[in-house]
This record gives sequence, C-alpha cells and structure tokens, in this order.
Amino acid sequence: MIIGREKERVELLSLLEKEEAQFCAVYGRRRVGKTYLIRETFNYQFCFQHTGVAKGTLRQQLTAFRNSLLAVGMKCSIPKTWIEAFELLKRHIISSPAGKKVIFIDELPWMDTPKGNLIGALENFWNGWATARREKDIVLIVCGSATSWISKKLLKDKGGLRGRLTNRIKVVPFTLRECELYAKNSNLALGRNDVLELYMILGGIPYYWSFLKKGESVAQNVDKLFFSETAQLRDEFEALYSILFKRPENYLKVIECMSSCKKSGMTREEILRESRQSDGGSFTTILEELEECGFIRRFASADTVSTNALYQLIDNYTLFYYHCIKKNAFSDEHYWSNTCTSASHNTWKGYAFERVCLQHVAQIKAALGISGVQTNVCSWYAQGTNKRRGAQIDLVMQRADGITNLCEIKHSINEFSIDKTYASNLENKVAAYRELSKDKRTIHLVMVTTNGIARNSYFNLVQNEVVADDLFAL
Repeated sequence: MIIGREKERVELLSLLEKEEAQFCAVYGRRRVGKTYLIRETFNYQFCFQHTGVAKGTLRQQLTAFRNSLLAVGMKCSIPKTWIEAFELLKRHIISSPAGKKVIFIDELPWMDTPKGNLIGALENFWNGWATARREKDIVLIVCGSATSWISKKLLKDKGGLRGRLTNRIKVVPFTLRECELYAKNSNLALGRNDVLELYMILGGIPYYWSFLKKGESVAQNVDKLFFSETAQLRDEFEALYSILFKRPENYLKVIECMSSCKKSGMTREEILRESRQSDGGSFTTILEELEECGFIRRFASADTVSTNALYQLIDNYTLFYYHCIKKNAFSDEHYWSNTCTSASHNTWKGYAFERVCLQHVAQIKAALGISGVQTNVCSWYAQGTNKRRGAQIDLVMQRADGITNLCEIKHSINEFSIDKTYASNLENKVAAYRELSKDKRTIHLVMVTTNGIARNSYFNLVQNEVVADDLFAL
C-alpha cells in the first residue's frame, strides 16, 4: 500500500494517456521510495524493466542488461556496447503485444561507466527510434538516486537529450503526517511525540521507517537500528554517500564541518575554510550536488544578496549520525536508552526539531493562516558588537501582505516558559532585526514549540504560536 504520493501517482499514470511517446525522469534522495512508487503505480506490469549495477564495470552493466532481456523472454548474447544493447531492446519492444509499452530503467546513473557512451546510446534510442514510431506507444521511465547525475545528464543536458524529457518527478521525503500514516498502516502504536522524535532521527525516509518493530519503545527501536551489534542501519552512513558520489571524501569534509559549526548556516567562504578545501569549480559542484541530493539547503539571509547565501545541513539522518552515532562509536548497544534524559540528548533535540520545522514551512504557514500569501523564507544572523549582542533568528517569513514573521523554534517536553532572560533575548532579536535589516514590513514574533507557551507575564511578546501538532497537517 502506497502512503501519500497522490500527485506523483497521478502524473505517472497520465503518461499512459498521452498521444505522443513519453520520457519521464524520476529522481530523489536514496531510500526515499522511488522504485516502490513506480512499481506499485504500474502494478509491476512493464514491457521491460532493468536496474543498474552499483559500481559495476561496463561488462557487468551490459551483462545485467542482457539478463533483464532474458527475464522477459528474449534470447540473446551479452551485447558489447550500449548501442547494441538498445538494439536488442528495440527488437523486444517490436515483438511485444500492441498497446502502451512501459519501459522502466532503474538506477540509470549506475549504468553510466567511463567510455561506455550510455547517454549517446540512450539518445539514439529515444530520438532516432522511440519518438519516430508511428504507434507512439513508448513510455520510458528512468530513475536514479544520484540526483546530481540526473540533473546534469537529463534535466540540464546540452546535447541530444536537451528538452527531450516530457516529465520530471522529484520524490521527496515523507512529511510528519505521512510518517504518522505509515506507522498506523504498519500497526506501530506511536503517539505524535514518538513520531516526532523518530522523524528527527530518520527523517521522512520510508526505508528507514520500515525497520521499526511494533511493541517496542522509540528508545528500543533506535538502539536496535543503530547501536546494537546487529543493527540494520549500522553502516548506512558510509553506504549513503559512497553510492551517491564517486569520490565521497570531499563531500564528507563539507558535511562534517557543517555538522559541527553554527546551526544558523555557513557561507561558502566559511565552508571552504573549515573543510580545508581549495576554491574552484569542483568545490562549487560539491555544494550544488549536496543541495540537489537534499543534504543541504542554500538560502539568502533576510538582508543579504544571493552571493552571500548561507548553507545549512538539513538531512535528519546525517545530523543524527554526527551528533549521536559517531560520538558513541558503537561502544554502548543501549546508548539511546541510557542517554535519553541527558543534556547532550536535549541539545540534539533542539537542533533536530529546528530542522523538522524548516522542512514543514508549508504547515507553519497553514497554522498562521497565510498559505496563499507569497512568502520569502530565509534566516537571519547579526554579529555582536560592543553596543549590541549578536542575534540569530531561526526562520524569517517575509510576506507579500506587509508582515514579516520572525519565528523562534524551541523544543520542550512541557509547555515552554518565557522567563525574564529569554524575554530580553527575544526583544534584542526583534530590535536587532528592525535596526539592521532592510526589511520595512511590520514585525510579528512567532513561537514554534512542541507543546505551546506558558501564559505568564511575558507571553504578550508573542503575536502567534505554532505547536508540534500543527506540523502534522496535510
């Protein structure tokens, strides 16, 4: 049973209704459920389907392609080139029954080996044959986790495939609401606080959620998934980056420095300095590919130009790895259960909850009643001076209706209480933003908390509040 993905399923099924041949690219972060979505949508009925071989040689890729042809009843030897491989695919398609012919090629980026000329052969197959068929019956769906490859070779291709895609579908992680539905469908008795904590660890990645066991607490599940001797996701971090990137070392240098530096984000220059890499096109490519794969986000501060953009690490699992898994180094198989009330655990929760909120801006807007209002979403940070303390604002929403929401995000087990010290901090932030930013809109302070704000003498500083339950909205 598919949870969510209604829009994606409608778009995929619409390919069968088009009069012309269709070429669709489906892409997104590894483990996000792309393959499952496609197979379930088409009820596993394909004229031909094939999956590339991770880190396979050209010979291995071509052998696997031949094996996929054998699986649909075509007898053939191992092709020597991709041109020959696609010629064999043509023969199979021609011999297939009349009607729409859905061709599904999964993990296409893995098939692109050095000197293999996969793109040239694919271009020839599509431009020279599939679109030229009088029947107009080809529906070609290609899929890949290496989002940067899909972007370069298909979405932004400047060669023969330029403009040839008829559809592009990006599969994004589940929202909190979709994870709640997934848990319910899996008979996991999880309250919303449980779902929220698991989301802060696993993100909205269905593959990770599939390992959760019913009848066990969040702590028990996390210990078994990450810290036990036989933990299913014990080696996931290494696999995640090594499969996506051919040379993951420099990517991991960027990720690691961003995991340990200021949570408000880092400029390009700061990342260069902290990761100790040289400036140039390759470094720009690393940032672009990490962003395309959904590990980091790039955004301009509220009063800076795009050249001074900040970069933030936003992948929940990666944050959890650096803050919790790597520090433990698998020395305590009950690490999560033993530290769930520690100060370091609470620090991580605050950090992780902020990221969850940034991933649910649409739900925050809905809670504020501004879903239809055009909004520039950003962050803001000001260095301290001799006259003023430094100020950081987690989430800034500059609205077209003349209001700017300054959103403070706080994780708390109970109601969050604004005391005198924190009230002074809030007043400083609002004053600093009003004075130093170029924003002339009316300022409204919004508190985004897990369980609401205590009604005390400082409550009136806040114009609106959003609670964790609001983040579960559709």
